[in-house]
Amino acid sequence: MKIALIGNQNSGKTTTFNALTGSNQYVGNWPGVTVEKKEGRIKGHNDVILTDLPGIYSLSAYSPEEKVSRQYIFTEKPDGIINLVDGSNLERNLFLTTQLLELGIPMVIAFNFNDIVEKHGDLIDFAKLEKALHVKVIQVSALKKVGVEKVADTIIDAIKNGERPEPLHPFSGTVEHALAHIEEAVLHSLDRSKQRWFSVKLFERDAETIESLNVSPETLSHIEEDIKAAENEAGDDSKSIITTERFNYISSLLKSVYIKRNAPKLTTSDKIDRIVTNKWLALPIFAAVIFIVYYISISTIGTFLTDFVNDTVFGEWIIPNVSSFLENRGVTAWLQSLITDGIIAGVGAVLGFVPQMMTLFLLLSVLEECGYMSRIAFILDRIFRHFGLSGKSFIPMLIGTGCGVPGIMAARPIENESDRRMTIMTTTFMPCSAKLPVISLIAGSFFSESSFVAPSAYFLGIASVIISGIMLKKTSMFRTMPSPFVLELPNYHLPSAYAIIKTTWDRTWSFIKRAGSVILLSTIAVWLLSSFGVVNGSFRMLTEAEREMSILSYIGRAISWLFIPLGWGEWRMGVATFLGLIAKENIVSSLGVLYGFAEIAENGEEMWRTLKTAFTPIQGYSFLAFNLLCAPCVAAIGAIKREMNSPKWTLGAIGYQCLYAWCIACIINNIGALITSGTFTGWTIISFAIIALMIFMLVRPYKKMEERI
Repeated sequence: MKIALIGNQNSGKTTTFNALTGSNQYVGNWPGVTVEKKEGRIKGHNDVILTDLPGIYSLSAYSPEEKVSRQYIFTEKPDGIINLVDGSNLERNLFLTTQLLELGIPMVIAFNFNDIVEKHGDLIDFAKLEKALHVKVIQVSALKKVGVEKVADTIIDAIKNGERPEPLHPFSGTVEHALAHIEEAVLHSLDRSKQRWFSVKLFERDAETIESLNVSPETLSHIEEDIKAAENEAGDDSKSIITTERFNYISSLLKSVYIKRNAPKLTTSDKIDRIVTNKWLALPIFAAVIFIVYYISISTIGTFLTDFVNDTVFGEWIIPNVSSFLENRGVTAWLQSLITDGIIAGVGAVLGFVPQMMTLFLLLSVLEECGYMSRIAFILDRIFRHFGLSGKSFIPMLIGTGCGVPGIMAARPIENESDRRMTIMTTTFMPCSAKLPVISLIAGSFFSESSFVAPSAYFLGIASVIISGIMLKKTSMFRTMPSPFVLELPNYHLPSAYAIIKTTWDRTWSFIKRAGSVILLSTIAVWLLSSFGVVNGSFRMLTEAEREMSILSYIGRAISWLFIPLGWGEWRMGVATFLGLIAKENIVSSLGVLYGFAEIAENGEEMWRTLKTAFTPIQGYSFLAFNLLCAPCVAAIGAIKREMNSPKWTLGAIGYQCLYAWCIACIINNIGALITSGTFTGWTIISFAIIALMIFMLVRPYKKMEERI
């Protein structure tokens, strides 16, 4: 006997599953997807297997979780369903219940969190609710394991007795007429208990249902007339009609069974959200929050700690002591240079920024834990939807601020394939932790550690996502409607100190491990290639003055011409950018080796002066913009390849990222030079042409998206 446990997210489903199965459970993944699959044998009933389906809000098959649940119901054909209902969110939970009742499968409702209802002073007439739904409704406390055994016994008895629920309620006249016509034309050969579900799905033009039933185009055209008649009368599309009528029924049901003794009061979260998610205040508040986070991380506490690491730890303790130790032991000059100028200078240049990253991770963790990050996704959905993207696209971008790899993988729940691909292509526009040292370097070198540089990098990423979304959505490859966005906003709460510390440490340690492996090897390679070359026909180690003749300099000159229009076609900058494809942290470490920063004074200010002497602030910001927006590191490129599952789409994504980054950096350098110094060149004309092309793509009207649905 197979029973499915189905309910909304955060309804206590996992706790209920554990209470029903105890230790008799096994966990894996559903075939082909990363959605967790949990099964177990119900305690006291070893012949009954309980499957905990993913938390869902409906059976519309928008998300991988909903697709898994639908596929399980129709391929595995469970004998019964336990529908877990969260009493504190009854209207939303009953929306799923109305769909489950139409499946014609024996079912029992486990009513959880009634203690919260009673705490608010409200009452539920369970006898009336049970009579209205035509199924047993049992109160449970998943946490206290109260009522769970009764739920198991009740559903098993219902299965043995063949108690199948009847369709819950009638829809409006025109809808019922269309459903009857659909049943007669398509579903007459099906079991009567299944006809209601399939007729509703065909009315909604559900693609999976049409495919599974193998409905002919002629039949679809025949029933389409009734569907359009219902749409014309209601003035809405078929899916919205069904959704509206379900909620209308639920509202009328709750009026008779849900007794409110006290006038509803706004919770603390509701009061905060009136301000934080306000139509006009939400975006300014979001901008202010992000500015404060980066200001604290880059310009105040983070900088103080970073200065201590650079000036004291590396400047006074490590480098002088290591140099003295090696010199006293008679170590050869080239090995001393490798250790101090190569390894310590390269890795140290990156590790010096760890305090700033820890501060940033700490503050972002606080925002995540207290519940504000969910609001950001909700707020930005309003904006993203205008540009053809769903708010779901922001979740990967948010995760990508820590690391691009999990950010790219987080695009999996986006069910619309073109939306998912676009999100993968644009997620790495957001500045990840590996790019933070580059931001700090440019801020210190050219802008006197100005507090606006780091937030501007964050907003440059968001702007690039929006601009790309608008432009790409107007191409044939991406011309589809954005997928629906459903997100449960958790109540605000005090963040857990343990969770914050653990998240901060995990992210920081991941960065340190990269610095100790990939960056270490890269800095050694950079030192070797920049320290040796051919002079007067002989291959030997070079002096500092001979670095222009190194192997690396020739490699750099071969690619640096690409960056001349961007204002920094100097071979060292080109090499650092190229090595950033291995790991973005390499940009700073490579510059540390190539410019010999380890030999500068302890406070590191000469490093800033070296760059500021060679480049203008506009050129420095162009360098920053390109490295923020171009193709990510090798690990993230590998993640793009896995998620795209297509060499063509992978190359297309990387090519678009590099081309877009080049165009933005070219505009910044040439238009910036025109504004600040009056410099006008042929590249200025090209920059204006790029701007004109982008404006054309942005304002060009959308073609009818229905053609691609």
